[in-house]
Amino acid sequence: MPAVNRTPDDRAGEQYRAMAEFRFSYNVLGIRSLTEFTDTCRRAESLGYDTVFAADHLGSPSPFPVLVAAAQATERLRVGTLVLNTGFWNPALLARDIATTDLLTGGRLEVGLGSGHMKWEFEQAGLPWQSFGERAERLRSTIDELAQHFSGEGFEQQRERNAELDLPVLRPVQRTGFAGSGPPLLVGGTGDRVLRIAAETADIIGVAGVRQLPGHPPGTFRLCTAEEADERVAFTRDAAGSRADQVEWQVLVQAVVPTDDRRATAAELLPRFGDTMTLDQILDTPFLLIGTPEQMADQIRRNRSRYGFTHCTVHGSFMEPFAAVLPHLIPN
Repeated sequence: MPAVNRTPDDRAGEQYRAMAEFRFSYNVLGIRSLTEFTDTCRRAESLGYDTVFAADHLGSPSPFPVLVAAAQATERLRVGTLVLNTGFWNPALLARDIATTDLLTGGRLEVGLGSGHMKWEFEQAGLPWQSFGERAERLRSTIDELAQHFSGEGFEQQRERNAELDLPVLRPVQRTGFAGSGPPLLVGGTGDRVLRIAAETADIIGVAGVRQLPGHPPGTFRLCTAEEADERVAFTRDAAGSRADQVEWQVLVQAVVPTDDRRATAAELLPRFGDTMTLDQILDTPFLLIGTPEQMADQIRRNRSRYGFTHCTVHGSFMEPFAAVLPHLIPN
């Protein structure tokens, strides 16, 4: 990437690269009120969280207004999408929302993109449901089109008007992702096609840790085992080549379960997984955290050593329980 002059907002946008050991984040699936939401964001910031993510599902809040509100309520908390369903978005309109949000958050935005997996959401939105290969191709083409929009000189039809009114070209503040033209890019998933796209394009590779159950409706998942995580990470690292050690590796933890007896609690959880996991697999998977805060912190360190995961994300309902783990991992 060619050298550019950095503004303060540009430098703020590169904070995610400066974390020496770990980053911690939580994912928002719902909000009750502006006051409650912004209070939660401020509390998360005070507890040591680095990023708040917004999901992109029908029935959940629209992600970009949520992120602007979160940034306005906090001083350093980064904001992001985990992940946008590219099947919902026109790339030109999405580029406008990303650039606007990056500007209004002072360069704190991280753009997470995925291929979409809930068939019913497409049906309810009146959008065509495509094969996984077609959805993966749309993800890749969206990434390419966003990079073109971010690096361009705006629309030719507006240049005369912009010059007359002294209007700037709408661009993101950050120039770290999208081939050096936009905010950091996170691509998340579990399948070969999406992880290959992540390996080739992303600044942050998100390993979701769930897989489609064969013979069930799209979006019916099972949790991946530790051995499957080994294979998924190895596959992605191989696809990334020399980039593998230059990107951030993120794990999405599906549940945080505080307990003084890991094995007994895991045994109680076993019926939830049907016949898809054994007791030992529940205890070993990197996509569940079970135990005391110290035990969970040890598990996160082991996951870093085994898989390279340095960015740990929990769902919003686990933000408070997981906060007890952070003092064991964040340097004083």
